Amino acid sequence: MAEHIVVSVQDRILTLRLDRPEKKNALTRGMYLGMIDALKQANADSNVRVVLITGTETCFTAGNDLVDFANAKPGETSPAILFLQALACAPKPVIAAVAGVAVGIGTTMLLHCDLVYAAADARFQLPFVNLGLCPEAGSSALLPAIMGHRRAAELLYFGEPFTADTARDLGIVNTVVASNELLKTATTKAQQLAEKPPSALRATKALLKRGFAATVTDAMAKETEQFSALLQGPEAREAMMAFMQRRKPDFSQF
Repeated sequence: MAEHIVVSVQDRILTLRLDRPEKKNALTRGMYLGMIDALKQANADSNVRVVLITGTETCFTAGNDLVDFANAKPGETSPAILFLQALACAPKPVIAAVAGVAVGIGTTMLLHCDLVYAAADARFQLPFVNLGLCPEAGSSALLPAIMGHRRAAELLYFGEPFTADTARDLGIVNTVVASNELLKTATTKAQQLAEKPPSALRATKALLKRGFAATVTDAMAKETEQFSALLQGPEAREAMMAFMQRRKPDFSQF
């Protein structure tokens, strides 16, 4: 078990739980590496039929840990990118159960999950532009494909939080349930899939993703290039300094 990542296998379901509640499950390098290891374990273990990703009862994830994020070495491949690539290529069905906040990668990772269930209190946000950055995880291609250009542009340009009901209506979430029913609902769905013929299920997933796989790969590559350049730029520095200093960022100078 990696720090702040709890992995368990039961009834042919590998459950990966983010467990850093004091920091709203903000993701560190170590947590990304732990999630990658968990996905590798799921792929290698023939006893695992389904992966279930969840957070704590009150929080999915607030996104990247900004201190950890700011200390990244220029030119280094981000473990976040490696995790997203592993998630996008996961051959077995992946289910997400989302409660509380799902910010940044907390939302974009859901685009690579097969099924997403959200608690009524879940709140989603794609604040990349507000941080002086661009979309990630192939979301610049996946979001317009799911909901159309205008709706995707509204989420990405303004970066404002949106509700679980909105996420469902836009096609990011399958079903919204009461908070106390979330894990039960997601686990029940995982158990139903775990009882299906595994080869048929994996083949169906591969076919569903086949038509868009090249587009997503290309989008992720272009996003990574732009993201890396913007991360080293003055707008991102101003956004992060403003966050640390608890003030509104000033982009008027750019």
